[in-house]
Amino acid sequence: MPSSIPTKARRVKLLALDVDGVLTDGGLYYGPAGEALKRFDVKDGLGIVLCREAGLPAAILTARSSPIVAERARDLGFAHVLQGRADKAAGFEELLAAAGLEDADVAYVGDDVNDLPVLRRVGLSACPADAVAEVRRAVDHRCRAPGGHGAVREVCELILRAKGLWRGSRRPGPR
Repeated sequence: MPSSIPTKARRVKLLALDVDGVLTDGGLYYGPAGEALKRFDVKDGLGIVLCREAGLPAAILTARSSPIVAERARDLGFAHVLQGRADKAAGFEELLAAAGLEDADVAYVGDDVNDLPVLRRVGLSACPADAVAEVRRAVDHRCRAPGGHGAVREVCELILRAKGLWRGSRRPGPR
């Protein structure tokens, strides 16, 4: 019998996230010098900070590379940032080795078919409401919120509540 979502969430030791379509709304804004903007949600950011402060580190695993993502990761205190990993399965192996964890110790939030190899391996898989159909069918938890608009916060709360670590009244550091 498969484990319940709260049972899976209690085991999580690392929250790993895709970027475009998960931490952002998926829009790519280009100017004459290349990528100029990405939109991030402050509620997602606070969720990541709350996880970190509760002892649950976060990681980025994304196919694209962007200085904007590196800056956001620094602002929020991500433990691991793996950009430019078009082969997400290989990137996930790299992440596991760096973190010293097993598949079941990781929660991953992805939104598109390139995320499926990781989503099928992790202990807890999730996607934003606007993920592609194949991903929505493959995950443990489908968020109510779309990517870049609170989906990550929803997963943060789900994990922290399952672990008995939710402190919704506290507002720490940068968001």
